[in-house]
Amino acid sequence: MKSILRAIAVSALLTAGLAASGCNSSLGAFDNDPSSGVTDDPAVGFAKFKSDSEEHFVMTVGRRVYFTSGSTELDDVALETLNLQAAWLVSHPKWLIKLQGFADDPGSEDANVKLSAKRAQTVMDYLASKGVNRQRMWAKGYGKERLVRNCADISCKSQNRRVIVNLRKEFDGAAPQYKRKQS
Repeated sequence: MKSILRAIAVSALLTAGLAASGCNSSLGAFDNDPSSGVTDDPAVGFAKFKSDSEEHFVMTVGRRVYFTSGSTELDDVALETLNLQAAWLVSHPKWLIKLQGFADDPGSEDANVKLSAKRAQTVMDYLASKGVNRQRMWAKGYGKERLVRNCADISCKSQNRRVIVNLRKEFDGAAPQYKRKQS
């Protein structure tokens, strides 16, 4: 018990010492932080993104859409995200869009690859219905490849059931052959 109390006391003293010594001066790059300390101030380093940049898309719109187990159906949260993505993508036509589908669902690897491809296609169809030119998009299903989390718990598996909307400047090897010739 004494060792626990001693550890707590040492921790409190170190914390108080850092606070009193002005530990902010050790932040270097953040010394000139223009923020006012208000919660919705831009995060340091993120305030100067151009509105047509990939960073802006990721930070303000989001690039992930999630699915329930075994499903390709878009729920209300997915639709809200996709509506934001579609509006941004329509107003920034310079970007190509690679849709990467993933699955962590019961069944074989082949079944998961097919499900993840269907999820990516569902997202592509929805974005196209909102005015994003299909010629800018291509989709690929990866199945259980590239898991975010690997565990049996539902909270882990649900993070793996996703489509990621990636912005690209050119078509890559996953794009259909005819699209790569057009660019």
